[in-house]
Amino acid sequence: MAYLRVSTEEQSLGPEAQRASIEGWAAQQGVQVLSWHLDQGVSGSTPIEGRPGLLAAFRSLEELEAGQLVVAKWDRLARDVIVSATAERLADRVGAQVTSADGVGAGTGPEAILMRGISAALAQYERALIAARTSAALRALRARGKRAGAVPLGYTLADDLKTLVPNLDEQASIELAKQLHTEGWSFREIAGRLEAVGHRPRGSCWHAMTVLRMVRC
Repeated sequence: MAYLRVSTEEQSLGPEAQRASIEGWAAQQGVQVLSWHLDQGVSGSTPIEGRPGLLAAFRSLEELEAGQLVVAKWDRLARDVIVSATAERLADRVGAQVTSADGVGAGTGPEAILMRGISAALAQYERALIAARTSAALRALRARGKRAGAVPLGYTLADDLKTLVPNLDEQASIELAKQLHTEGWSFREIAGRLEAVGHRPRGSCWHAMTVLRMVRC
């Protein structure tokens, strides 16, 4: 099993690059990747219950009796020590091990366990740095009189970079998502329906977490 994760605030290692890294590792190890699972637009600090891709990966580990869940780097698994440790324990419960394609923390000995812990701590530290840089950038924007923060779904930013104006296409997507939600559709099913009827997402495709934010807005 392979797990890919890309957050909204860091795009240095996209899904294609992660996949290439894992495919290279698999070829070197002589193993086959049985399935691929992606969480896009998901922060490294997001708890496991908020990651549909990772949850699907754990289900596949158990159903297919796979021995490893591989990530390109440890920070793709998580940028939070607790989340990373929890993921390793969940994999262990189904007889599997989390492995990093870059070779860091490989094995089951004390040294490998130490290296995985250090990698998780460094990933959490880097997330804190990213948050600090983002906060500083937002303060600078506000000081120049420009709007700071993400543009909410259903709106776009006017030419003055301060005023929000309605985005009719996104608002139509939100209305459809809310309607389907009241009819009992799951977030994943709604995402598929939006894609099928031609509603365009902001990113590459619709995700269950995006739909969740839409029905709550």
